[in-house]
Amino acid sequence: MVRQDPARTADAYARGLWVPTTLADALADAARDTPDRVLLVDGEISLTAAELHARARTLAHRLTEWMPPGNVVSFMLPNWHEAAIIYLGATLAGMVVNPILPSLRDRELSFILTDAQSRAIFIPAQFGNHDYAEMLARVCDQLDAPPEVVVLRGDPGPHRAFDSLGQAPERELPVLDPDDIRMIMYTSGTTGRPKGVLHSHNSIHALIRQLREHWNVDPGDTFLVPSPIAHIGGSIYAFECPLLLGSTAVLMQRWNAEAGVALMTSHKCTHMAGATPFLEQLLAAAEQAGTRLPDLKVFICGGASVPPSLIRRACDYFERAVVSRVYGSTEVPVTTVGSLAAGDVDHAAETDGRPGIADVRLVSGEIRARGPQMLLGYLHPEDETKSFDENGFFRTGDLGRWVDGDYLQVTGRAKDLIIRNGENISPKEVEDLLVGELGITEAAVVGLPDDRTGERACAVLVTTDGRRPDVAEVGRILAGYGLARFKTPEQVEIWDALPKNDAGKVLKHQIRATLTKVN
Repeated sequence: MVRQDPARTADAYARGLWVPTTLADALADAARDTPDRVLLVDGEISLTAAELHARARTLAHRLTEWMPPGNVVSFMLPNWHEAAIIYLGATLAGMVVNPILPSLRDRELSFILTDAQSRAIFIPAQFGNHDYAEMLARVCDQLDAPPEVVVLRGDPGPHRAFDSLGQAPERELPVLDPDDIRMIMYTSGTTGRPKGVLHSHNSIHALIRQLREHWNVDPGDTFLVPSPIAHIGGSIYAFECPLLLGSTAVLMQRWNAEAGVALMTSHKCTHMAGATPFLEQLLAAAEQAGTRLPDLKVFICGGASVPPSLIRRACDYFERAVVSRVYGSTEVPVTTVGSLAAGDVDHAAETDGRPGIADVRLVSGEIRARGPQMLLGYLHPEDETKSFDENGFFRTGDLGRWVDGDYLQVTGRAKDLIIRNGENISPKEVEDLLVGELGITEAAVVGLPDDRTGERACAVLVTTDGRRPDVAEVGRILAGYGLARFKTPEQVEIWDALPKNDAGKVLKHQIRATLTKVN
């Protein structure tokens, strides 16, 4: 284990960042001490601490009837209140929770369920014009050990209906170890194969404690949560902060800026976090509605390239909010906490802020980080070979520099990863599927700057026989493989050859430079 050593473990406990209790204890405490406090709002539905505790316990007993503690329970849901019941029910039952993005499709889902050895998965019947019950029937037919499939809000088809689970015989729930694995979350890498990131109760607890200290979170504050709950950000704002920080989460199943402004106004939301498009659209909608969102205290922007001008505009417009860039990853969430000092717009806009509880160092320009909120490791040890240095620092693959001593500015990515609307796209995965199709002999997928999405994916193709496939044709090929739509390139260019070095490596920086000039 290179992630923690006895000295750092003792330090995390001494600082109260790690504790001998778990989220299960926090839920029981909230149900006992503040039973009527609203933890979660989903449209017309509000869940109090007592209600959430009761429903989570009911599900926990059902899960322990199906499988012993330590097994993986997946959910592939929009930002619905039932996800909190599942997340907490699985936690009470001693299971490892596995949030999966609803935008993924057959190919990615089949991989994750097999890789994680998931024993159960909770899905919507339909969402966004996609039939999830039908998709799971297809996927499960291909699996040697398919999970139990539970369907919410609609016809379950051949699967179980969530509403039919009912009461299970009560049994003693397991005693939880706060240093045990409690979550596996998959993140795209440059190899094309998603990697399972493992977090413990305590790594997430340290992350939440950091937010309280640095993001001005007080008991009674309210987070608007449009970010997907299958991302580390959305999951902590929806499931962890209400119990560990005394906040309320207002969920949005699909982002719409006008609706977001209305919810922030009616629920007096104090906090929001999201990628660049969220802030851009929220600002435009607030201006259109003629409101400066007087209750908003903090907006945290990250997950993609953030234009300094956007931060300055938002700081200028919102009545009392501090708006700042931050930097982090699923592996080391909230590596920097931004710059939230009143009036410090320069550092908030031009840098990604100061490190919080993480130790950050630059080695030959590469950002490396370690801290009590970092992952325990990856599901597969081979994924760790080049991910950590000899001192236990996570090698982010991102490049940066220090500004004014202790403000980190991310300057680029050594990793070949595209971030579109806050979603990670592995170019190699797309390239591997395209080569051999439509006369394509070579493919290079690169990210280009985009005002709307942060980055857009562009496929540069070398073809034979004069073939010139367009965006629609490329999209049909990838859809046929069951690839998620957000990974489909939005731009296609046909070149005679790809630039390469003497070793035959494609020079993507040259491709990006050429296309950026053209566009």
